[in-house]
Amino acid sequence: MRPAILNPLFADVATLPGVGPKTAQHFARLLGDQARVSDLLFHLPNSAIDRRNRPKIRDAQRDSIVTLEVTVAEHRPPGGRSKGPYRVLVEDETGDVLLVFFLANQGWIEKSLPLGARRWVSGKLELWDGHLQMVHPDRVLDEQGLARLPPVEPVYGLTEGLYQRNVQKAAEAALARLPALPEWLDPAFMAARKLPGFAAALHAQHHPQTPQDIEPTSLARVRLAYDELLANQLALVMVRADMRDARGRASIGTGEISGRIEAGLPFRLTGSQTQALAEIREDIRKPIRMLRLLQGDVGSGKTLVALLSLATVVEAGRQGALMAPTEILARQHYERMKPLAEQAGLRIGLLTGRDRASQRNQTLAALAAGDIDILIGTHALFQEKVAFRDLALAVVDEQHRFGVHQRLALGEKGEAVDILVMTATPIPRTLVLTYFGDMDVSTLREKPAGRQPIDTRAVPSERIDEIVAGVGRAIKSGARVYWVCPLVEENEELDLSAAQERFEQLTQVFGPVVGLVHGQMKGTDKDTAMEKFQRGETTVLVATTVIEVGVDVPEATIMIIEHAERFGLAQLHQLRGRVGRGSGKSSCVLLYKAPLGEVAQARISIMRETEDGFRIAEEDLRLRGEGEVLGTRQSGTPGFRLADLSVHAGLLAVARDDAQLILSRDPALESERGQALRNLLYLFGRDAAVKLLRAG
Repeated sequence: MRPAILNPLFADVATLPGVGPKTAQHFARLLGDQARVSDLLFHLPNSAIDRRNRPKIRDAQRDSIVTLEVTVAEHRPPGGRSKGPYRVLVEDETGDVLLVFFLANQGWIEKSLPLGARRWVSGKLELWDGHLQMVHPDRVLDEQGLARLPPVEPVYGLTEGLYQRNVQKAAEAALARLPALPEWLDPAFMAARKLPGFAAALHAQHHPQTPQDIEPTSLARVRLAYDELLANQLALVMVRADMRDARGRASIGTGEISGRIEAGLPFRLTGSQTQALAEIREDIRKPIRMLRLLQGDVGSGKTLVALLSLATVVEAGRQGALMAPTEILARQHYERMKPLAEQAGLRIGLLTGRDRASQRNQTLAALAAGDIDILIGTHALFQEKVAFRDLALAVVDEQHRFGVHQRLALGEKGEAVDILVMTATPIPRTLVLTYFGDMDVSTLREKPAGRQPIDTRAVPSERIDEIVAGVGRAIKSGARVYWVCPLVEENEELDLSAAQERFEQLTQVFGPVVGLVHGQMKGTDKDTAMEKFQRGETTVLVATTVIEVGVDVPEATIMIIEHAERFGLAQLHQLRGRVGRGSGKSSCVLLYKAPLGEVAQARISIMRETEDGFRIAEEDLRLRGEGEVLGTRQSGTPGFRLADLSVHAGLLAVARDDAQLILSRDPALESERGQALRNLLYLFGRDAAVKLLRAG
């Protein structure tokens, strides 16, 4: 149950004075469907207008916001039926300024600026045609109005239909609802860092006294960022503790099957594959449930580590499962693993959403009887009818494409199932702590022997004819080519038409050897297009960005990325990783439209300098921010609202240590501070963690 003290903050924004049904709809667009009072409090200003600058007219700085004390000298309404602006001349002893109002309400102007009256006007001062003017002043105030004017005015992010005034008034009303919450931070920590209380910090953000007060480095913002990071880390540590408390079952392999798999390989495992495998086996032989992340760069050999881990639990007489985010990837894992598995005596099955009913029933019966050792599939694996005889290990590929709930649902398919999560997106250390802090981490940093470096070049798009001619020469010599079309805004329709157009142009040049794959094709058509390319029936594959992570065509040696400046670094790196998977020399061409902006220039330079996915991920985080790096803007992983990892990353480790210390001393959060921390978890939407507490 949510603590009653928090109820005012979980009320709908529509319950605030001055927020009618229509405005509430606009707030829902701005803050999320269930816009609550707390969401409004956490919608912090992104800049501020400094109204403290009150010079004489002669000393006022041009092109800046100033507040002037003036006398109204003259009204100059537009003549007759003219649609010209209404002008008012105002002055002080040092000079004069024209106030300009377009499509003006004449009655309001005459009432607000009576001749001879003293007024304060605030807005942007500009020089136009040799005369100082202020177009549509933000404020026209008498003495009482001036007394109420905030010296520094917060500026909020808006959506269509909302104005600064709406958000300012609603934020004011939300602050009035803020209850006196017990302090959840350690007093010594607050004193050492000079941090204000939670309510004081929110007030300081919504009522800045200087523009610096809303900077991410201000003490109030640091306090709120730390609250959010602590809620995140505390929830992860609690999930982790719950996993550790859940009794596991030891799976002790004999090494017989995995030994046969290794013996059949044409190469030896890399050092980091051997290390990762040892860590996984150590986990699964303990009577504690495993929750481990296996992260490795493109082509670092994660699939093989997964297969050898699954073989270990089969040696112990149990079953394994591997879940991939798409059908094409599930099939690819199956095709890759099958020959290795079968020669080692492993029985391997495939289950996807498109299987015929008879085939599906046959697979499910074999699985329940224990006649399938390892089942590979899509999210079809965690449907109710799928029953294992004795599932020991679930491997989840591309974790960030699945929610935590789906991951855990697969873990419910057996008794105390160990979970191994794999990702081919190298994740910066701060993000590992943020999103995967409930897991142990194994990292593959080396590439298997025989992998060729990829020659990466940047070419301006006006030289596209040269690139097309080069592709012609390459396919004559037997090469296969990916041609990735640009990301057009975030619009699948436009992406599609760009790909369709490029496909038609290249087909005119090269004939029927050009294939096309895009996100709006039916699954079967997409698979067919990919299979034709894999078999070499088509040698040029035009694709939108749906070209799958992990799709493996070793014969493909050329990757062309159009409008490379529109892609994020991690995405460019993933796309480049589709080539260089065989023994042939590979190249990647980044076609860009000049001139390049600063960030795009930086991305392309980094791509040319390095193939190290971990370095690229760190740079991507620096250039784009955490939500973009993991694709969390789309996938619903919790991005932060108050913490900015480019500024507050140093607080993450502190929050992690604090969370671990709290739980070691007070595992059920029953102490005075523990009860206060429950409020924190609810406030930041981490209440799922509270449900794990033994004390309820």
